[in-house]
Amino acid sequence: MLHKLINLSPDLKRLRDEGYEIEIKHSHLLINSIPYLNSKKEINKGTLVSELTIAGNKAGKPENRLVHFIGEYPCNKDGSQIAQIKHSSRDQRLADGIITNHSFSNKPTGGFSDYYQKMTSYIDIISGPAISIDNTLTARTFKVIESKESESVFQYIDTNSSRAEIIRISDKLKNHKVGIIGLGGTGSYILDLVSKSHVQEIHLFDGDKFFQHNAFRSPSAPSIEELNNTPSKVDYFRNMYSKIHKNIISHNEYIDSSNVHLLKDLNFIFICLDKSKIKVIIFKNLEGFGISFIDVGMGIEVVNDSLIGILRVTLSTNQKREHIKQNNRVPFSDSDADGAYTQNVQIAELNALNAALAVIKWKKLYGFYQDNEGEYFSTYTINVNTITSADYES
Repeated sequence: MLHKLINLSPDLKRLRDEGYEIEIKHSHLLINSIPYLNSKKEINKGTLVSELTIAGNKAGKPENRLVHFIGEYPCNKDGSQIAQIKHSSRDQRLADGIITNHSFSNKPTGGFSDYYQKMTSYIDIISGPAISIDNTLTARTFKVIESKESESVFQYIDTNSSRAEIIRISDKLKNHKVGIIGLGGTGSYILDLVSKSHVQEIHLFDGDKFFQHNAFRSPSAPSIEELNNTPSKVDYFRNMYSKIHKNIISHNEYIDSSNVHLLKDLNFIFICLDKSKIKVIIFKNLEGFGISFIDVGMGIEVVNDSLIGILRVTLSTNQKREHIKQNNRVPFSDSDADGAYTQNVQIAELNALNAALAVIKWKKLYGFYQDNEGEYFSTYTINVNTITSADYES
């Protein structure tokens, strides 16, 4: 895939063809073996690093004028720092195996037209003093660098994380196997969000068909032809989100005592069910397996010709599970279920918000987001616009 990207991108191909040691790693463009002078007037070689914007299957126009540098600060012939590109000097881990020491900024009028212009502009500035001392020095070594990137879970490069310089944070979820039980409104939005993360696998569990009413409370916009085919929910959503994530596995079945063992090898489970009785079996087994999970729910009703209600997120981990029963945080009887499911009132934006709150909490658990509260139970009340937290980690 990386060789194809270079071949289809005239600017990247030109860099390679002219002998620059071009490498693509973790959605970044690297050029190695750039000669420069350090403060002691010694000749060294460093690496220039840039974020890489992808448009379709080739490199787009650079959106960021900044570059990073691995090495000492490049200096002039007298040992003074090259001031015209100075931006910041600090060690920064952009991704696994990419730890930079400095960042530079030198934007020409109108910006950079492509990555050839961007990278060679910086190379000329950085290498100029060293080449003026030894004109045999060059960054064009014609050394072949094999671009090696671990097998990605995505169908195309995650340039969003590289642009934001949060690949190392995104990788905290890299080897996780996540399950979603129930692909109704909230569960399908959870899939939408999780499919953009670096998790290894996403397992979908639901025995329902995808009907017309589902189209109005789920992400996507199915055609009439798709609805007429009445696909299973898991297959419908697997086909959709497999366009971005390679490892989405569908299980066209409801979870019960006969197949709950299918959850045993997963790392985390989202439970998005409108039936509460089965949760007794699921919770008991997940606790036995030592698997952390989040249960979501909504209680929506009509009052004075408007909708009011509460969205709920309940977390359970090996460190804290007793709050669920002690504080009645999850209904276990269908007659006591969240009001949303007794009246079956679901609205797309509420499903999406419930899903977002659940996914944010999941990401907090693994250090993607900072978590100073450590709550295991939270609610959002619509008509008073209030989020409450409770059941804190002791």
